[in-house]
Amino acid sequence: MSRPPVFDEGFSRQFEELLRWRRDVRRFKRDPVPDALIETLLAQTSLSPSVGHAQPWRWIPVAEPAQRAAVQESFSRCNADALASYEGERAALYARLKLEGLREAPVQFAVFCDHGTARGHGLGRRTMPEMLDYSVVAAITQFWLSARIHGLGVGWVSILDPAEIAKVLGTLPAWKLVAYLCVGWPEEDCDEPELVRAGWERG
Repeated sequence: MSRPPVFDEGFSRQFEELLRWRRDVRRFKRDPVPDALIETLLAQTSLSPSVGHAQPWRWIPVAEPAQRAAVQESFSRCNADALASYEGERAALYARLKLEGLREAPVQFAVFCDHGTARGHGLGRRTMPEMLDYSVVAAITQFWLSARIHGLGVGWVSILDPAEIAKVLGTLPAWKLVAYLCVGWPEEDCDEPELVRAGWERG
């Protein structure tokens, strides 16, 4: 067995900075991202913990114009429904928020959890089957942090209809949508969440 590395105080400080600067990005440049970099980030997700070593994450690239248009339509419908659930100043503030980068982000993924996977032989999820979903979330977190190291931003879009996205992408019935991710170079970097800057939690 190889000896574990020693993470010194300097590395610890840098890691805390990485966590601080890992922010949800909605404003992207349209500049392309090298395929090799994306491949590296996806390869690193294999290092993520997963229940029973099931590795249930399924990363589906969304690049076709028709697919992206359908995702944007789903967002528009779901966002209008969400706006209608607020009133007064809260509704006005919600309407001003930028909650996605679907038109700008050069790289986009729909990330699914394969609930039908045989890998892992069911270990660790008989009493808590949701651990499969949590394993996918852990992989997304590692992808996000790795992307930030390389200067990339990631935005998690949750204002979508999962059934519509699954239909557009033609995924298997056992696959559950966990995240829709926009990936690209940020227009700006900030260590404060955009919702905090926008005052969403005030009042």
